[in-house]
Amino acid sequence: MWMVAKVQDTEEILRDALDRWKAGIDAEEPERVAEVFTGDAIFQGLHPYSVGRQGVIDYYASQPRGMTVTYQVLETRRPTEGSVLGYVSAEFAFPDRPTVSVNIGVVVTHGDDGWRILHYQVSPVV
Repeated sequence: MWMVAKVQDTEEILRDALDRWKAGIDAEEPERVAEVFTGDAIFQGLHPYSVGRQGVIDYYASQPRGMTVTYQVLETRRPTEGSVLGYVSAEFAFPDRPTVSVNIGVVVTHGDDGWRILHYQVSPVV
């Protein structure tokens, strides 16, 4: 009998983290969004950057009510066994204003508590 170990592929790892990020945003739960990040994550949305989960909470708590997000993974890389690098296109939708399109560079890392976002940087699409 052969034993086969299923290894998550790179895009699956990234999607798992981003699906949890999206679920927190869509539910308007900034603390839930922050749980997807490491405790020392570098976070740069469209405002000045922050380090740590509190900055993520503050950022998403300041967003307009009803904001939702959709995303598409454009590229992934696996620079080390314990990290995934991704480049993502995302659209943030609002009930009362135009959609905002951005590109996101994200690094996901594996630790004792699973896969978490270590670095997140947004660039507006112009």
